[in-house]
Amino acid sequence: MTSQTHLIRSRRFLPLFITQLLNAFNDNLFKNAMVLFAIYSIYETEEQGAAFSALASAVFILPFFLLSALAGQLADGRDKARIIRIVKACEIAIMAVGGGGLLLAWMGVGVDLLAMPLLMLALFAMGVHSTFFGPIKYAILPQHLHPQEVLAGTGLVEAGTYIAILTGTILAGWLEVEWAALAVFVTAIVGYLVSRHVPDAPPLAVPEPLDYNVWRSSIALVRNTVHDRRVFLAIMAISFFWTIGSVLFIQFGPLAKNVLTASKEVASLFLVIFSVGVAIGSVSVNALLKGTVSARYSPGSVIVMGLFVVGFFMVCRHWTPHPDGELMNAARFMAEPLAAPLLLMLLGIAISGGMFVVPLYAFLTTFVDKSQTARTVAANNIVNSGAMVGGSLLAFGLSAAGVAIITQLLLSAAMCLVSAWLGHLLVKAERAAAA
Repeated sequence: MTSQTHLIRSRRFLPLFITQLLNAFNDNLFKNAMVLFAIYSIYETEEQGAAFSALASAVFILPFFLLSALAGQLADGRDKARIIRIVKACEIAIMAVGGGGLLLAWMGVGVDLLAMPLLMLALFAMGVHSTFFGPIKYAILPQHLHPQEVLAGTGLVEAGTYIAILTGTILAGWLEVEWAALAVFVTAIVGYLVSRHVPDAPPLAVPEPLDYNVWRSSIALVRNTVHDRRVFLAIMAISFFWTIGSVLFIQFGPLAKNVLTASKEVASLFLVIFSVGVAIGSVSVNALLKGTVSARYSPGSVIVMGLFVVGFFMVCRHWTPHPDGELMNAARFMAEPLAAPLLLMLLGIAISGGMFVVPLYAFLTTFVDKSQTARTVAANNIVNSGAMVGGSLLAFGLSAAGVAIITQLLLSAAMCLVSAWLGHLLVKAERAAAA
């Protein structure tokens, strides 16, 4: 914990930490304000709300699948700090469009023909923005931090990301949509100003020509990255984790409205609990590992996560909807006898999930050459995003087929078993390499 406190005060870490924190905050404020407004003010049925939530997730994730290879090449071959500043400048324009879309939707002006297309365009553009920023926020850490600080730095970045998700999610649920439109634009400006203080991070190898063929470069990048079995297994395990996470996030809004008969503030509360839990798990696993990069706690953590998902499902099954169909606010929801067990199950899912995934990210930046870290993270993003898009489309298809949103929770629990198996293989590979 001392090293983490030391890093927070360090100029080689603090500007990057705040920049990525504001990035995650803005992503989630905009996306959740958009999705919650659509679910609670535009779409009436559970199927419509779930389908829209899944579509929005897929639109945001798609750029990671298409452009991560180019983003990784660019980050390893150019000054990472300069790329951060360019990306954050673009965010200002993107949020001007997105904020405009939120205002039009709030005023009821051209909701289907103008507001929603603008919102989807801005959401896709934010996905592009995060695709180019994502590899850098992890790849820059080994360049600015000492080897014994990398795990602590990764844990802080992960915890900070979820604190930002927490804050953005709270505001998305409680702010009126017109104020959310202003907030995303102001945050983009602040993020750019902070990014100007990130220390330079020049390339560590001679820059190579960029390959703009997204399919060829993506396949080549993944193939060249997974030669280390530990890195390959870490990427696969992270991918399944984020597939589980994306399915759960898609379900929260429709579940709160249609199963629990709760308001959008309660849907926001679910996301908040999830974010707090992952942040707690992220910091806790670093304390357990004492700075050592190891996956030994990952298999057990994700099995516990699956058990908590089953517990969450069971509580939802026994939930009694409000008799008159009126949506409960947060205070009335918390007065329900099953509210505390439900939130405890959700917190358990998130804490165990954070303990599972953080050491795996550290694998990606410590077991490859420093000149290849951005491309390694980019390869991870390609596989992750493909899995998450698949999860979003599966949730979309199940909702379209009329599968109840509560039943879809069991899909997440089943996927935890796959993640545990991958984590077990990673631990075996880790021990074999040590031997």
